[in-house]
Amino acid sequence: MKLHVRKNDTVVVISGKDKGKTGEVLNVNPKTGRVLVKGVNLVTKHQKPNKANMQGGIVNIEAAINSSKVMLYCNKCKNATRISHKVLEDGSKVRVCKKCSETF
Repeated sequence: MKLHVRKNDTVVVISGKDKGKTGEVLNVNPKTGRVLVKGVNLVTKHQKPNKANMQGGIVNIEAAINSSKVMLYCNKCKNATRISHKVLEDGSKVRVCKKCSETF
């Protein structure tokens, strides 16, 4: 399965409890179609103390969400946008904003 977002992209959540939040993509899993976005879909985890983390307790971590719930964020438009693909003269393929033709 091929996804429309990549690691380090800025995305906007378009549905769910975190609708409207923007964040950076930390991890992409194309096999399951899920992405991990910084500051989105925070869940509470009870962490046991171990050698790496001597102090245990309750921590908030990001959980993965479905890639269909996020859209790429264009810094030029300041809005969520769909993308198209364009082949440049040198043969490289780039992603382009549908609204303002900004390359990603």
